[in-house]
Amino acid sequence: MLKACRSSSITPYTNPVTIPYQRWRATATDRLGRSLAGNRLPKPYTPPTSPQTTVNLSDPDSHLMKGHKLFVQGYNAQAVVDQHQIVIAAEVSTEPVDFSALEPLLSAARRELEQTNIPTRPHVAVADCGFWNEQQLDKLAADGIAVLVPPESGKRKGQRPGWSGGRYSWMRGLLATDHGRELYRQRRQVIEPVFGHTKHNRTVTRFLRRGRGAVRTEWRLLMATHNLTKLYRHRMIAGAGA
Repeated sequence: MLKACRSSSITPYTNPVTIPYQRWRATATDRLGRSLAGNRLPKPYTPPTSPQTTVNLSDPDSHLMKGHKLFVQGYNAQAVVDQHQIVIAAEVSTEPVDFSALEPLLSAARRELEQTNIPTRPHVAVADCGFWNEQQLDKLAADGIAVLVPPESGKRKGQRPGWSGGRYSWMRGLLATDHGRELYRQRRQVIEPVFGHTKHNRTVTRFLRRGRGAVRTEWRLLMATHNLTKLYRHRMIAGAGA
């Protein structure tokens, strides 16, 4: 499975600004009765009579995704692989970001392993900073899966302003250790080559079908053929060495 370390938990944070803000929303005055913003109460939201947006008529499930130097109409293809670059789970999302994808991906990986009667279970997972989600990190840690996800891009120097303490500082400290760096370094060796091989060597740069269900089937078929080529090469090498 993907390699990483555990997560931590902290006491939920209560924003001290919440109560005064709620009072102003209701009365447009502060706790001393002083008028705020000219005593103008916020206007209630009135939904428009018709949706103020556009829809792709040929594929309504697709969304705008940030591609290489431009935005494209498509899907967010994701995969979970083990240390041998064998794809365990492949999913397709309509969300342009990976913020809420870590827990569903690992749940899909465990489900696939159970259905194939493989006794191995993922114990450690690594992912890039786009998967940073504190609530999901806690849930996965409670399920026995240690997770190593950087809370920010590696280009940043120093801590992010206002983010010190809690899971943020704990994860930064873990990534700074020799063991943490060694584990996270494996991400580039196990998952990045899978996408690079699919896009550049196999020249698969777009889906041929439309609709999330059809695209999900196509993406899983691509990952299944990836596994078959890995298995074929392994047998060829084993046969040559015999």
